[in-house]
Amino acid sequence: MSNIFDLLLSAASQGLLWSLMAIGVYLTFRILDIADMTAEGSFPLGGGIAAICIVKGINPILATIIAFLGGMIAGLVTGVLNTKLKIPSLLAGIITMTGLYSITSRVMGNAANVSLLGKNTVFTIAQNWGLSRNNAVIVIGLIISLLVIALLVLFFRTEIGLAMRATGDNPDMSAANGIKTENMKILGYMISNACIALSGALLAQNNGFADLNSGVGTIVIGLASIIIAEVLLRNKKIGIRLLTLVLGAIIYRFILALVFEMNVQPSDAKLASALVLVVCLSLPNLRLHRNKGGKNNAPSLKD
Repeated sequence: MSNIFDLLLSAASQGLLWSLMAIGVYLTFRILDIADMTAEGSFPLGGGIAAICIVKGINPILATIIAFLGGMIAGLVTGVLNTKLKIPSLLAGIITMTGLYSITSRVMGNAANVSLLGKNTVFTIAQNWGLSRNNAVIVIGLIISLLVIALLVLFFRTEIGLAMRATGDNPDMSAANGIKTENMKILGYMISNACIALSGALLAQNNGFADLNSGVGTIVIGLASIIIAEVLLRNKKIGIRLLTLVLGAIIYRFILALVFEMNVQPSDAKLASALVLVVCLSLPNLRLHRNKGGKNNAPSLKD
């Protein structure tokens, strides 16, 4: 029982940090109805910026904010490629993601990783309050995720936020009503990738290093968290939906932790992760078979 509790605590601490990635993916994938591959570039960019800033003696909180802004710039680039240069959204994201690999490498001093061993992070600041390492991660992760969700809820109640949601629902009708849909998409890209870079910055500080290749597969992890959240609760207000993303990320990390408890060989870790993702992404179809109401009650990747 204690082992399960320890796994749950570990999943909660990791899930809270990964939930920011899920929120970022949700903003483009669900709100704007865009599959944005920039996530796999902005995630390591956030980690690299935060790590190099901390190594250079910058306050960890300021370093995290700079990483957030770095992700926002990455989203701006994708948004401009998509809206102004008329490059398809998927291809625009791939182009930015590819370019960000070199940029992140430059940021990290052409190194594959940057160690934060012995450096102060946002979590060591919390540990100075008397919290254990795990509890510090949970507290900081909870504070930041709730703050991001609160700010997003307030944003989506504004005229610009409502215009962004309308753009995702029906861009043609939105444009006919005078909404500058291209600007709304660019703003969505920027907020989304800022959240993803923030997740990368926090996870790099939690792991003790930033890795140039840490972005591989991150968008799929975000999608898995979204699907788990939508299986739990659907058709709720935006605030509740964002909160369920946090729960979905924690559940995903817990499932993954249980799998790794089964003495999975290090060489099979990626395969185990892939199988967990298959199960998570198949949940909507499993729910479809259980529901007598038919496919209208089941969430899908295109809802």
